[in-house]
Amino acid sequence: TVHLPFSIYLDLGLLWVQLMCTPLKTLNDSLSHRRRYMKHNFPINYTIRVHQKEIFKLSNISRMKLQVEELDELVLQRLWFEVNQGVLKKIIRVMPERHPSRPYTAELERRFRDAEGVFVQSHPAEVLQQELPETIQDIWDRLTEEPERVPESSWRFASPKSLLDNFCHTMYCLFSECFASTEVQQDYCGVSHWRKGRKKDLQPES
Repeated sequence: TVHLPFSIYLDLGLLWVQLMCTPLKTLNDSLSHRRRYMKHNFPINYTIRVHQKEIFKLSNISRMKLQVEELDELVLQRLWFEVNQGVLKKIIRVMPERHPSRPYTAELERRFRDAEGVFVQSHPAEVLQQELPETIQDIWDRLTEEPERVPESSWRFASPKSLLDNFCHTMYCLFSECFASTEVQQDYCGVSHWRKGRKKDLQPES
């Protein structure tokens, strides 16, 4: 195995931020329309069945950081991609071909795959193949388990809109360099930040 000098990893890190932010901002543009496509085009109180680990919130990130000492952000980013890959597949699976939100969701998934591709390409293979902490590996194993082997108690029901809210909030938290505001320092990992913006989110779209 070839070990690169630390300074090269640092340069790669800066390059990664530049490369990664473009597809994530494109993904964020799609997510900004999630209320219209994931709420208005579904019956009231409509939910889909997902694995309990796919309900991935800011509180899950906080809990993992407490459980695993000096948890590397890269590990959480890898997990974020694994979780939301499953979430998008499940949302698309419940939609008939002619569902009004299907083109939107297919485009969202395509943009997600683009971001995932950049994420993989912008890290050395040895970095992405590093062993995961036990707590994270356990979550990963459950997410990748064959559906028929998942115990009934591990399934949950969630609305497509709430799943994409989680998707968006955790993306801002784990990739905050891409969404940092130059005016005010924002704590995207804080639940209170998103509650603040909730009133605005509840306004009807023009």
